Amino acid sequence: MDTQLQPPALAGLTSIPPLSNPVIISDLHLAPKKPKTIMGFVRFMRTFAPRYAELVILGDLFDFWIGDDAMEEAEPIIALLKLHASTGRRVVVMPGNRDVMLGAGFAAAAGAELVRDPITVEIRGRKVLLAHGDQWCLRDEAYQRFRAMTHDPRWQSAALSKSVPERLALAQQARAMSESDKQQKSMADMDVVESAVAEAARDAGVDIVIHGHTHRPAAHVGAAIERWVLPDWELDETDCAGRSGCITFLEGGQPQIQMF
Repeated sequence: MDTQLQPPALAGLTSIPPLSNPVIISDLHLAPKKPKTIMGFVRFMRTFAPRYAELVILGDLFDFWIGDDAMEEAEPIIALLKLHASTGRRVVVMPGNRDVMLGAGFAAAAGAELVRDPITVEIRGRKVLLAHGDQWCLRDEAYQRFRAMTHDPRWQSAALSKSVPERLALAQQARAMSESDKQQKSMADMDVVESAVAEAARDAGVDIVIHGHTHRPAAHVGAAIERWVLPDWELDETDCAGRSGCITFLEGGQPQIQMF
């Protein structure tokens, strides 16, 4: 595949048709080293996702993504998404911070609608702001500088001009640095700033936001802006049964968190 494709930052849709009955997930961080989480996703795709008209993935489906010309390891996951889409259901994918390089090639292979972050979507008659969420973690200034760099189309074009082994080495280096940095930061440092989320919601003309990234699933419904945080998935690196979950909607557009 030609690596000089459109930078992924310019590839996503800025608007999509309304969602009638979606299931929303994020932060699965799928990788070969996480076989239990992969199998959990396979079960989800075969038994749970088919109950819904749309599957929406709000970032970090993959633990890393170095470009659409290096999709070989992800082909079984892409095939699952493509099969799901072939039944007439919609698949909507937003890149996260780990898979920021998801692009048009991936979307075409998976039968998915690739969307930009954030995006306002009508869900069951209610306007909702959907996002990965990391753009609101403003206390972590170093991370915000890194995020701005990796979302820059110029940086993405330069990265895609490198060989696949070079990009893989850079991704592994960035991952190691990220894990080291986390040890020095509190959960509060890495969480979203509520006022920033509220400002984004007001700018979008909505009173509800759904995001992932923080791995702190919760329904914050006491303020003027509702904020729903998606569960992350982790079935491998844990001493207990692990965790996974999603957000679905009741009649009237009211979200609910489901853990499984």
